[in-house]
Amino acid sequence: MTSSTEQASASGGGRAPHPDHLGHVIFITAAAAMGGFLFGYDSSVINGAVVAIRDRFDVGSGTLAQVIAAALIGCAIGAATAGRIADRIGRIRCMQIAAALFTVSAIGSALPFALWDLAMWRVIGGFGIGMASVIGPAYIAEVSPAAYRGRLASFQQAAIVTGIAVSQLVNWGILNLANGDQRGEIGGLEAWQWMLGVMVVPAVLYGLMSFVIPESPRFLISVGRTDEAKKVLGEVEGSGVDLDARAAEIEHAMRSEHKSTFRDLLGGRFGFLPIVWIGIGLSVFQQLVGINVIFYYSSALWQSVGIDPTSSFLYSFTTSMINIIGTVIAMIFVDRLGRKPLALIGSVGMAISLGVAAWAFSFKEGTGDNITMPDTQGTVALVAAHSFVLFFALSWGVVVWVLLGEMFPNRIRAAALGVAASAQWIANWLITVTFPSLADWSLSGAYVIYAVFAALSIPFILKWVPETKGKALEEMG
Repeated sequence: MTSSTEQASASGGGRAPHPDHLGHVIFITAAAAMGGFLFGYDSSVINGAVVAIRDRFDVGSGTLAQVIAAALIGCAIGAATAGRIADRIGRIRCMQIAAALFTVSAIGSALPFALWDLAMWRVIGGFGIGMASVIGPAYIAEVSPAAYRGRLASFQQAAIVTGIAVSQLVNWGILNLANGDQRGEIGGLEAWQWMLGVMVVPAVLYGLMSFVIPESPRFLISVGRTDEAKKVLGEVEGSGVDLDARAAEIEHAMRSEHKSTFRDLLGGRFGFLPIVWIGIGLSVFQQLVGINVIFYYSSALWQSVGIDPTSSFLYSFTTSMINIIGTVIAMIFVDRLGRKPLALIGSVGMAISLGVAAWAFSFKEGTGDNITMPDTQGTVALVAAHSFVLFFALSWGVVVWVLLGEMFPNRIRAAALGVAASAQWIANWLITVTFPSLADWSLSGAYVIYAVFAALSIPFILKWVPETKGKALEEMG
């Protein structure tokens, strides 16, 4: 994967590609970011199928939660192994494996024999998500000219939130074709099966696009294919670049970089170094505010407070659009305001929004299919949920990844990022697997818990999180 030394030296050179090459670079970046689109799509498409799966297989909240969260097991494994696989067989081959896993998972999830094999297909799809979450950003960083790297790197996050939104729009469209019934038949299959199966289309497209983009020059140099690497560098950096010098620069950076290991992270009073704990804290807080409850369960959530299925699917789509808007805001302001101010704004906004949602949900009445909420509180809950997603997206959704990429010292960056990302998947799994049971106990109480975590993130940012705006990677000690 891209070394921080190489990034720093490249950014210092400030090379801009010839305008003729920029369109080609954008195409390559967009093709690689398709993995991010599938990441977002596969993560949230299950949202539309939760209620139908529960009815089809007649399972309780605990079992249902295990099936929904099963993908996260695959995510953790895929993310942990993708780097080594990519270093051994190449970035492009890794993308093709991820595309194949996405395709197989979509077909299997749409045609399950029983609950256990649905969970298995979810794990396989999760492995693809984990791989895509690592390979996409690494490949984009390795093919992007230094002058455009920051903006091109944002393609991955933009693709993820777009994938989330498109999955909700497709789910809503399929539900309407099935006359508002998640188990309604369309062409011999139930609506929820189509929702899970449609992912075949972007998965195949991702696989096809991986055949028309070049291999990373960094990988090509690492396996001795220097002439091919120079050809790719010429395509992405323009004719004004000394290709021999660039290839030598990359090779030197690869020889001199320190391969960080888990042992390098140890040495603090509580095991890990303090900066590693801060990275883990950022990852965990990002998930414990409950953001993925919205993306995995929002359709079921709104139905649980008396909103009809078609409207609940529409609200899932509108929250996804708000997520995109918030992400764009973060991309605009993260370098202007700084990381900490943006994170603080998000934490305060999330804590208030979640608290208001908890208050509104406390007015839920009835059981089973006979559940109602007063109109005023129902409207307040909808506004609060959208507000929560907006504040998350314009802050923690982007800022955490920026901080994790910048705040660790060079000698431990790769290993520390791996530990922080693993903590994030574990926290994501914890929230995903506990929400149905928490909601059965008290939906309002669940949102109180998320609000408390959002509030606790405020002193955490103020006391421990460093500001990395405007600092070179070498300054992170």
